[in-house]
Amino acid sequence: MSPTIRVDDEVYEELQNRAKPFVDTPNSTLRRVLGLPERASQSGGTTTESPSPEAALRPLLTDRRLRPGQRLVWRRRNLNQVHYVEVLASGALQLEDGSVHGTPSGAATALAGNSQNGWTAFTTEDGILLRDLR
Repeated sequence: MSPTIRVDDEVYEELQNRAKPFVDTPNSTLRRVLGLPERASQSGGTTTESPSPEAALRPLLTDRRLRPGQRLVWRRRNLNQVHYVEVLASGALQLEDGSVHGTPSGAATALAGNSQNGWTAFTTEDGILLRDLR
């Protein structure tokens, strides 16, 4: 898992000002500002976590409770945010920014910026919790 950094409101606001809307994450903005190269994934986005060979959702794909290309959703009502991830054939999850995560919790943590349980955060588009699919 990637380390977490905390920034004050002024730094965060400046990151938002420098970010490309609907493209950048805080990490990709910082990489650009610091002059670091982008870390390309298969889709051309940045990769923050390498999926393990046995990604956590693989059993759900094997018995067809999930399918490759299926979208999962995390509705964060208190923050008025909705996040979508795509289930990859490997059993990993790809975020909208292109980063790939081997576990639902890794994907949710990347989205939230703090530790999250992705099994209770993500649902299928028809509202079934990943926890319940397991």
